[in-house]
Amino acid sequence: MTVSRRTFLLAAGSATLAACTHAAHRAATRRPPVRAPRATTTSPTAPETTTPPPGSAARFIRSGPTSANVVALTFHGSGDIALATELLDAARAGGAALTIFAVGRWLDENPDVARRVLDAGHELANHTYTHPALGGLGASRVADEIVRCRDALARHAGGPGRWFRPSGIEVPTQLMLTEAGRAGYPTVVGYDVDPRDYQDPGAPQIAARVRAGLHPGAIVSLHTGHAGTVAALPTILDAVAAAGLHTVTVHQLLDR
Repeated sequence: MTVSRRTFLLAAGSATLAACTHAAHRAATRRPPVRAPRATTTSPTAPETTTPPPGSAARFIRSGPTSANVVALTFHGSGDIALATELLDAARAGGAALTIFAVGRWLDENPDVARRVLDAGHELANHTYTHPALGGLGASRVADEIVRCRDALARHAGGPGRWFRPSGIEVPTQLMLTEAGRAGYPTVVGYDVDPRDYQDPGAPQIAARVRAGLHPGAIVSLHTGHAGTVAALPTILDAVAAAGLHTVTVHQLLDR
C-alpha cells in the first residue's frame, strides 16, 4: 500500500507525541534517588546561664553554692549610726567580711557611712529608700523605692551596688523582680538563716540561732541598728570559725 507523504508525516508526529507523553509520565512518577543524609557536626550546648539579660526580670536567690566553706553575713543598714560604727569595729577586729543592704534614706542622712563601709573592705547593696512594707505597694512605688536607693548608692558609694533586697517581705513578688531588673539589678538576694535579731532577743539567743543555721553557702540576715546584734557578732564569728567556715561578701559568695 502506498502511503502519501502527508499521511506519513502525520503518523510520525503522533508517534513522537505519544513517546514524549510517555516519557514525561515516567519522569513525573519516577521516585527521586535516595541520597545519604549530609553529615552535620553538632556544637556542644552552651551552659545555661542564671543571670538574666539586662533589663529583664531579676532572679531570686536565698543561699549560695555549697561547694566552698564560706558564708555571707548580710545586714539591713539602718538605725543608730553609732551602733553601725561599733559593728564595723567588731567586724574589723574579727576579720569579717560583711554585706550591708543599705536603706537609701539612711545613706543620705549619714553621708560618711558608705565610704566607711567600702573602705573597710565590705560591700554595699540596695534595700529600698524608705524601707516600707514593699508587698503592699503598687508598681510605681516599688520602682521608686528601688531607683531612689540606687541613686543614693551612686551618690555616696560611687555606684548602685550589685544586689537588691526588698523590705518588709522575705520572698519577692514577680512585680519586685520585674522592677529590680528594670532598675539594673539582675539578682535579688534573700537569706536562708534568719535569727530574728530585730526582735531584740539578746546577744546569746541571736548567736545561738545563727550557729544553728550555719552551713556552706548560707546567707545570714542581720541588722545594724540593734545593740544585741553588735554584741553577738564576736560570738557569731567564733561559731563560723568553729564550723570550719569563713565569711565573704555576697559578691564573693555568688561569683565563686
